[in-house]
Amino acid sequence: MSTPLIELADLWKTYDTGEVAVDALRGIDLVVERGDYLAIMGPSGSGKSTLMHIIGCLDSPTKGSYKLDGTEVSTYSSGKLAELRNRFIGFVFQSFNLLPRASLLRNVELPLLYGGVASVERNRRAMQMLDQVSLADRAKHRPSQLSGGQRQRAAIARALVTEPALLLADEPTGNLDQSTGNEVMDIFDALNGIGQTVILVTHDPNVAAHARRVVRIVDGKVATDQARAA
Repeated sequence: MSTPLIELADLWKTYDTGEVAVDALRGIDLVVERGDYLAIMGPSGSGKSTLMHIIGCLDSPTKGSYKLDGTEVSTYSSGKLAELRNRFIGFVFQSFNLLPRASLLRNVELPLLYGGVASVERNRRAMQMLDQVSLADRAKHRPSQLSGGQRQRAAIARALVTEPALLLADEPTGNLDQSTGNEVMDIFDALNGIGQTVILVTHDPNVAAHARRVVRIVDGKVATDQARAA
């Protein structure tokens, strides 16, 4: 039996403001298998963003266990977490987070540059990813020359260029109209169809409906964890 990609056990995150301690996460248990397509939902302040930051190795839990690909990472330093992020996780954000003065090709190459990949190989892999999201003909354009949907597709290409085990998307259609948002979700659906593990963090039930499993977080706990009917 293969090791789950993500295993969270009794995970807590407490923020100490000096006067009062606030428990953002309170004993989260969650297992994500390779190839899962998961949506994390919850009201504002529920803890879903905190959970995303920990799953994405952007933050560490206060206590509890987080195993990524079978390795306990809950006590890793910020430096080791950064290495993990670059190796294992691709991020897609609501605001795209593209460098405005750089070409699409340069934006997509960036994670490979951080990873020390040689220039020719960076270029090859970045162009391959841009082609996968139908943007190869826009490689020399800057983000400002593109539509919102094209910018989000470029962000997806950048997230995929390191061949991550996990694609983590935070409100990926939040800045898009419904039609463009549906086109972006079709890309996530296709990626999961070829085996990519995808976690969406969203408040939008239309986005969550694309996932095959929906986890609802309420008051820092898992309230429900349901597989969607086929």
